[in-house]
Order: sequence, then C-alpha cells, then structure tokens
Amino acid sequence: MKIALYQGPGVINDPDAAFALMERRAVEAKASGADLLLMPEMFLSGYNIGPENALKYVVTAAGLAPARRVAKAHGIALVFGYPELVGEEVANSAVLIGPDGEILLNYRKSHLFGDLDRAMFKHVGTEFPVAKLGGQTVGLLICYDIEFPEPARRLALAGADIILVPTAQMVPYDQVARHVIPARAYENQVYLAYANHSGEDDGLSYIGLSSICGPDGNVLAAAGTGEEMLLAQVEPAHHAAVRRADPLLADRRPELYGALAGAPAK
Repeated sequence: MKIALYQGPGVINDPDAAFALMERRAVEAKASGADLLLMPEMFLSGYNIGPENALKYVVTAAGLAPARRVAKAHGIALVFGYPELVGEEVANSAVLIGPDGEILLNYRKSHLFGDLDRAMFKHVGTEFPVAKLGGQTVGLLICYDIEFPEPARRLALAGADIILVPTAQMVPYDQVARHVIPARAYENQVYLAYANHSGEDDGLSYIGLSSICGPDGNVLAAAGTGEEMLLAQVEPAHHAAVRRADPLLADRRPELYGALAGAPAK
C-alpha cells in the first residue's frame, strides 16, 4: 500500500470548495501511485472556526456523499477530518472511505485540546475502532490524541498496522511533530502518518512538519512548513521483520501496569 499525505492551508468555511480541493489532491495522489490519501484535521471546514461555524458546517453521514464519489471515481481511499453532527452536538471526527466509496471507519476525537476544542466540540469520542484496507488493519486518531501514549497503544493492541492522524498542530508544538510522532511509531511498531495544515488561520500559525514514519521509527517522508504532498510505501515484509527482531508488544507485562490508568499523583 502506498500512502499519500496532503499538507496545506485548506479551505475555511466552504465545504464545497474543500470537496473540490480533495478531488484535485486525490487525482494527484492516484497519479503518483497512491492507494490512500490522508488530509488534515477538520479538512472540510477548517479547524479554528469557532463554535457557531462548527455547528453551521456540520456534516452527517449523508453529507459525506461527495467524498465517497471522489474515492470511487478515482479508486483511492480517503481519510480526512470534519465536523460531525452527533444528535444535536458537534464532534471532531475523521473518516476512512474505501476506494469503492464505502465508509469503512469513523472516529471521534477522544482528547480535546484546551478551550478552543472544548468550545466547538461537545461530543467526545470513547471508542478506538479499526478497519481492514488493502490487507492492512488501520486505525485513526486526531491531533491531541497522539500526544497521549494510551490511544495509539489501544489501536496497536487491537491489531493496527497503520495509524493515520489528521492534525491541526500549531506553534509552538514542533516537538510533537519532530519527536513524539516517530516515537509513537517505534513504540507501537506501526506505520504512522501525521497530516497537518500549513499557513495561518485566524491567529493560529500551523507548523506543517507532517510526516510518515515506519514501524522502526524511521521517518520515511517529511514535509516542511508549506503546502506539500508526501508519499511513502507500506512494506508488510519489513513490518514483520521489525516485529520479529524486537517483539515489543509481545514482551509487555500488563500485570505491572494497572496503576497507569489511575489519577495522577499529587
């Protein structure tokens, strides 16, 4: 499987234009041989849009029809973030659409970042589902989720081979992109792709620095701070060799870790 990752400024408060941009990037990715295209957090609306616009531009499953058409028309799987309507609340969500246009997985952000997230998103996810795509098991996380070790480990223990992370990472959190992302790939022995915005958005300066990392923690492709498309190949034989050489997950001792789920010490 070849992964394409789009980093860019996106489109703010204009879902029709966002779907059009998605299709242009899908065509570009497919022409480069990609099987899957990953795009940033809240791609359909922009991230820093405030609670009123988050509610105004919410999308239901039916509203994902244009993306499903793009996936099927061009034979490429898509992952992107969007504001999802859940009941009467907004969730910060990401969806995996297969190359046949079918929705394979929908994930809702489980760790909200500061007042900005909490003002916009009243529905918070609690599940960490995985799905099969092209013989690989795929899981999704969103931005702040990957800064905690537990969500990625949950996915790894559920059998994930690949973790895809739409993000909206801003100044001054370069250390997450540069250090945490390769570490999460290494410690869970998964392919990990982290797709950020670039540019500025109503006072937020995005750092870019998207990347695709291998299961040994090596950075396979890395972006700078501007608009860019990354490509990297998932190699099952290499993946299996990494896990054989250093069986980190098999060598865990869960009976020692119970206290990790408790409250922090005071």
